[in-house]
Amino acid sequence: MKQEILLNRRQLFSLTRKTLEKRIRKNYYQTGNEQDTIEFLIALQVREELGEEDFSFVLEDLIRQIFLQSKPTRILRRYYVFFKEYFVQKEWRILSIRLFPIKTFIAEKAKQLYTQFIKTPLKGLVGS
Repeated sequence: MKQEILLNRRQLFSLTRKTLEKRIRKNYYQTGNEQDTIEFLIALQVREELGEEDFSFVLEDLIRQIFLQSKPTRILRRYYVFFKEYFVQKEWRILSIRLFPIKTFIAEKAKQLYTQFIKTPLKGLVGS
């Protein structure tokens, strides 16, 4: 069975926001394809920058659901920076920890070691 193309380039840059939201949402819930959904929404961010139409925070609830509830994947790690403004600072921190657990662990350990072996001993020298 040949896979049907959801949106071609012309449609992506000419259809109204309401129509695009409806098609992208419907496609996501039918297929569960996070990659296509995220790539379409990035293309709409480009369309917003190039045109006069408002595509800010398009399908915000769906993006938040994908990033906060889906299993962390290479695709989510690759594209998450394009959606930073969709999250408050606390959620962004949680999302970063979910997507990059080893990187976060190493950064926290490095900070802890710096404080323990460099910052604190140097602070003691200043007082003497």
